[in-house]
Amino acid sequence: MKELDKSETHLTVRVELRRWGKPVTVVQGLPKTGRSLAEVAHKLKERLATGGTAKDGVIMLQGDHRARIKSELVKLGFPDDHIEVF
Repeated sequence: MKELDKSETHLTVRVELRRWGKPVTVVQGLPKTGRSLAEVAHKLKERLATGGTAKDGVIMLQGDHRARIKSELVKLGFPDDHIEVF
């Protein structure tokens, strides 16, 4: 994840309801392409024990992970004050 300048990245985390009322945690603010997006998504899916996808600068994780995702992103090296959880 050396390609990604984490200090200049501002992340927004929110939960959307998808089909049949299923919650999906959405992380926005990452670069649209690149290996680093896939790496961050892979590490989040592992640490949160959930499925998900990453494309167009957005990571979608199955379920509502607002309670833990900020601490996991901080562990990955993102600054605490650059992460907003709604």
